[in-house]
Amino acid sequence: MELLVIGLNHHTAPIAIRECLAFSEGKLEDALSKVHTLPSLKENMILSTCNRVEVYAAARETEKATIDLKNFLSQYHGLPLKELEKSLYSRIGEEAVGHIFRVASSLDSMVLGEPQILGQIKEAYEVAQQAKTSGLILHRLLHRAFHVAKRVRTETKIAISAVSVSSVAVELAEKIFGTLEKKTVLLIGAGEMCELAARHLISAGIEKIWVTNRTFERAFTLAQAFRGEAIPLEAMAQGLKKTDIVISATNSPRYLIEHNQIIRVMKDRKQKPIFFIDISDPRDIEPKVGDLENVYLYNIDDLQKVANENIKDREKEAQRAEIIVQDEVVKFVNWYRSLDVTPTIVSLRNRFEEIRKKELEKTLSIHPNLSQKEKQSLEALTSSIINKILHPPITLLKQTGEEAMADLYLDALHALFQLPEKPLQTASEKFEEDKEKEEP
Repeated sequence: MELLVIGLNHHTAPIAIRECLAFSEGKLEDALSKVHTLPSLKENMILSTCNRVEVYAAARETEKATIDLKNFLSQYHGLPLKELEKSLYSRIGEEAVGHIFRVASSLDSMVLGEPQILGQIKEAYEVAQQAKTSGLILHRLLHRAFHVAKRVRTETKIAISAVSVSSVAVELAEKIFGTLEKKTVLLIGAGEMCELAARHLISAGIEKIWVTNRTFERAFTLAQAFRGEAIPLEAMAQGLKKTDIVISATNSPRYLIEHNQIIRVMKDRKQKPIFFIDISDPRDIEPKVGDLENVYLYNIDDLQKVANENIKDREKEAQRAEIIVQDEVVKFVNWYRSLDVTPTIVSLRNRFEEIRKKELEKTLSIHPNLSQKEKQSLEALTSSIINKILHPPITLLKQTGEEAMADLYLDALHALFQLPEKPLQTASEKFEEDKEKEEP
């Protein structure tokens, strides 16, 4: 049994191909069931987001499973394999484990450290559970991936700093005002940029939104979406006297907010702080406005500069996160390899115990007059001898369970002592034991 990942993402495929390969939520369970019928696979789950489509699988035959999954993706979506294969990648064994851990930890995301991917993986795993296509291996793998993601978030600062223009605006506003609760924002413009910035501010606790626009109807529509209030562009000066944060994004050929105007506004406000975010090009707000006391002005370049600095900080933290991932990959691979070792240890003990009991029975039949105490002494003696004989090989097996030599020792023990084939249910029992030790 080998772990396998087949898929594509924003690094390997343009949006046009990713869209064609995406699985809609309603069809995901059907797709999982179809994959599950492939004889080369034992378990599978599908992760489908706007930036990646990946199949995670436990494969009976790795080479055959790789071909089968590529053919499945091609046929299911009606795309020529030759065209699709250029964008596909495959990860096998330890490399697959590392890839899944990195994806869950948002180290492979378009925006490094973004939190959405972990929720998307959890949802994909739940669908696989409902479809009954995931089992022992994927169960353990995904729960370890969730654990790794949690470690990365708690032990590094990868997700702390804002890396989008809108989120940087919120971060700066919080630094200026301490809290955004009971604050008011005025949107000048009703386009996508204003809407996106408003959504970030609302999630941070903004209490009220006003919207003004050259076309009042558009201002009214956007204000309704945020349960805010639309005001005519002519009344903007009155709005400036009452608002805390101003976001401006229009196509105006001239400044909409000028230095002299804000001097008067600040007098009426009694110098109460105001934060201007000018994300227009050309700019809507005269740069000299930022020179006034208690007035904070950031334009699109200022916000982007902060975002770029934060991206660099996240990249530094990503290096620390990679160390965590590698540590967890080693732990998982050791556990995975122990699935082969544990059944052999059980079989070895059973074989020696069988021999011990037979020989003890012969001895007791020859000496029927032994007292109960003497029989117990013989029982203890023979058990002790067996334990001492088995201690070195079992210790060696446990130590080499994480090394390439493990397979050699396992084969040798099976041949020397004519042990039965490794039973799968013993691996499951081993998993259940390990699961009890896991974090909730």
